[in-house]
Amino acid sequence: MTSFLAAAVAALTVLTVAAGPSPTPDRPDTYVVTREPDVRPEGVAVTPDGTIYVTSVTTGAVYRGDTARPALRPFLPAGGDGRTSAAGVHPDRHGRLFVAGWVTGTLFVHAPDGALLARRTATAGAALNDVAVTDDAVYVTDSATGTVWRAALDRTRIGELIPWLAPTDFATAPGFLNGIAVTPDGRYALVADQGTGEPGSERLHRVDLRRRTATVVRVSGGQMGADGLLLEGDRLYGVVNFPDGHGGWSFAVNVALLDADRRTARVVRQSRPAPLAQSPTTLARDGGRLLWVNSQLNAPTPTPPFTVSEVPDVR
Repeated sequence: MTSFLAAAVAALTVLTVAAGPSPTPDRPDTYVVTREPDVRPEGVAVTPDGTIYVTSVTTGAVYRGDTARPALRPFLPAGGDGRTSAAGVHPDRHGRLFVAGWVTGTLFVHAPDGALLARRTATAGAALNDVAVTDDAVYVTDSATGTVWRAALDRTRIGELIPWLAPTDFATAPGFLNGIAVTPDGRYALVADQGTGEPGSERLHRVDLRRRTATVVRVSGGQMGADGLLLEGDRLYGVVNFPDGHGGWSFAVNVALLDADRRTARVVRQSRPAPLAQSPTTLARDGGRLLWVNSQLNAPTPTPPFTVSEVPDVR
C-alpha cells in the first residue's frame, strides 16, 4: 500500500552484479486481474507452482490465477467474511493464505479452498498492510500506528495478534510502515518505513525477531523505504517512489545488496520507472522474472482493466 508520500531518491550507482534467475519462457508479460471498475489491486503473491494471488484494497476481493495464463478469476469475494479491504497477501507452506485487511484492522486466514480459518483483529485504528510468514509466526505491518503485529503459528493453530514491536521500539517513530520480508531462518525481518514525505525520512529497519529489537539499516546508493519488499539471499528488492522532476511521482524497483548481518544495504540497480497513473505497489517472483501490481491508486481516474505486469529491466 503506497503512502502517497515519498522522499527524493538519491543518485543511483549502477554496478555489475551476479545475474539473477534465468528468464521464464512462454509466460504472459501482463495479467488481467479484473475488468470491473474501481477494484485497485494492491498485494500479490506467487507460489512455486505458479499460482498467483492478487488483492483489492478498495473491495477486499482476492483474485487467483496461473502465471501460465493471462487472466485471473475471483477467488474470495468482495466483502466476504467482513473483508472489505485487502492489502498484503502471503501463502504459507501448509497452503494457508494470509490476507492483511488494511483499514479493517483484521488479518484473514483462508484454507486453500478459500474457507475462512481465522480472523485476527488488531486494536482499533490499525491499518494492516503487509505480511511475512515464518515457520512459527506471521508478522504484519501496521501503517496507521507504526506497530509490527505477530500471531503465533503451527500446522493447525493461529494465535491472536499481539503488538510485537511498538513505535517506541524503533530509533525514530515510523511515519508509514509498509513492506516486510523475513530471512529464511526466521531470525530477522527487514521492515520498510516510507516516512513522512520529507526527503530522507524513509528508512529500512533490521528487526531481530527473537530479541524484539529494531535497528536502522545503513542504506547507500538510493532508498529502500519501499512498498513491497522481496528478499532473495543477499538481494533485497523494493518498490519505491520518488519525484519525477515534473511535479509528480515515478515508481521503480530498487535492488540492494545486503551484508551478511543485514546491517547495511547498497542499492546497485533500478528498474525502468513507471508513471504515477500506473502506481505499482507490491512485487513477487515468478521464475526468472519479477511481477508488480499496477494499482492505479494515484491515478486521477482509474481505468480498467486492472493488471499485474512484468517489472522492466530488472530480475
